[in-house]
Amino acid sequence: MGQCGITSSKTVLVFLNLIFWVENEVDRSIQKVYKTYNGTNPDAASRAIDYVQRQLHCCGIHNYSDWENTDWFKETKNQSVPLSCCRETASNCNGSLAHPSDLYAEGCEALVVKKLQEIMMHVIWAALAFAAIQLLGMLCACIVLCRRSRDPAYELLITGGTYA
Repeated sequence: MGQCGITSSKTVLVFLNLIFWVENEVDRSIQKVYKTYNGTNPDAASRAIDYVQRQLHCCGIHNYSDWENTDWFKETKNQSVPLSCCRETASNCNGSLAHPSDLYAEGCEALVVKKLQEIMMHVIWAALAFAAIQLLGMLCACIVLCRRSRDPAYELLITGGTYA
């Protein structure tokens, strides 16, 4: 039982370490993707950013002002963010920074990390449920084995080295 506890502790530590690794990896990846954004639909990075911003109701990495540091913002020179930053309730939103109330205020990084952590927690719970089922199976096997060894009516199937 001690070995099981040690193994379980190691597994939990590995999963916790993985959760923190995901957070750091998301930070690095999301910054790289935002730098390559060009606003065209055929570009996979641009489509991904627009999709995430629409689905998670967020804008930029930490907030909408992050767009001011991107090449896309500097090249377009129109002082606006992508239309995917516009709130659904804002009518006639053109992504202009002059109307920040029309834009999602929360950044996407924290929301992406939160979603990934939720998914990882589901994986952890599934692994723990699987481990509990395995332990239950081992316990049942031990109970059956203990009862059979005490039963005087139980006899071996092997007699004299041959099967009966």
